[in-house]
Amino acid sequence: AVVSTQSTGDLFSLLSRVKSGTGCTAVCSGAIFSTYQKNRVERVCERLGLVSIAPLWRAEQGPLLREMIESGFTIRIIKVASIGLNQRNLGKTADELWEHFTEISRKYGFNVCGEGGEYESLVTDCPLFSHRIVLEGVKQVCHSEDDIAPVWYETFGGVTLEEKEGVIGTSLGARADGS
Repeated sequence: AVVSTQSTGDLFSLLSRVKSGTGCTAVCSGAIFSTYQKNRVERVCERLGLVSIAPLWRAEQGPLLREMIESGFTIRIIKVASIGLNQRNLGKTADELWEHFTEISRKYGFNVCGEGGEYESLVTDCPLFSHRIVLEGVKQVCHSEDDIAPVWYETFGGVTLEEKEGVIGTSLGARADGS
């Protein structure tokens, strides 16, 4: 698939700043099933001389999302754009919506990981994080009041990092008990 440089401009700018500020040599993306998204990241990485890593590529999505939830990932829904989702789903976690996701997957072919653009998410905590991400000044915005698939998203005024109990001060978030 051809990916235009116009569609990758913001990503290029961001990763260019990250590379120059940190000296990183690779980018790990969460691409699971969207060839467009995977190609988009790969093209930007090629232009910047970075390695693109997509460890979740083509993983079975239901078990993958369930494993993330059971592993302690807090996955906040920050945008909805699909039949079966609406404003009430914003700000909830994938764990809270798991049964609903599986139900609308059966009914409508909904992609439980959101790989078809059904929703966007933000991981606010996981075992690798030494701090939780706390969103401040959250507002819900309606982009389209479509009767079948309304589009809503969250904006936020800022973020803070909240220290987690039992985490040794490493960037990998190692637990004090060694787990």
